[in-house]
Amino acid sequence: MPHPSEHSDAGRPLGADEAQALAEALRAFGSASRLRLLWALSDGERTVEELAGAVAMEQSAVSHQLRLLRQQRLVAVRRDGRHAHYRLFDHHLPELLAALRHHHEHVQLAPVLSDDGTRTPPDRSPAAARAGSAAAPRRT
Repeated sequence: MPHPSEHSDAGRPLGADEAQALAEALRAFGSASRLRLLWALSDGERTVEELAGAVAMEQSAVSHQLRLLRQQRLVAVRRDGRHAHYRLFDHHLPELLAALRHHHEHVQLAPVLSDDGTRTPPDRSPAAARAGSAAAPRRT
């Protein structure tokens, strides 16, 4: 649990500069491969080779994505001889990743409010599942 002195009040107004900085930081989460790597690191430290196997990606692609994640300070690295061991940068990331997943699950399960104010269940067809939130709600 973070110490209260570690952070300022999250409820304070969001200024333009801070909003821009947060938007840039969130871009790192905009890639499925980077999200999968972050998820794989939720269990602890791993090498590039271990990560490549865990997410079924080529080592060169994993290394590239890890470089981007390091630039955004989402992962940290520890060198041990020829091996680099990656881990999540700090204790906030597992909670943030869980919150992203839970929000997505909540949105996928929530009824859709149509233009006429009626609630319809979300479309559970395989095509809608692949399309994600882009699927149009069914009208009954």
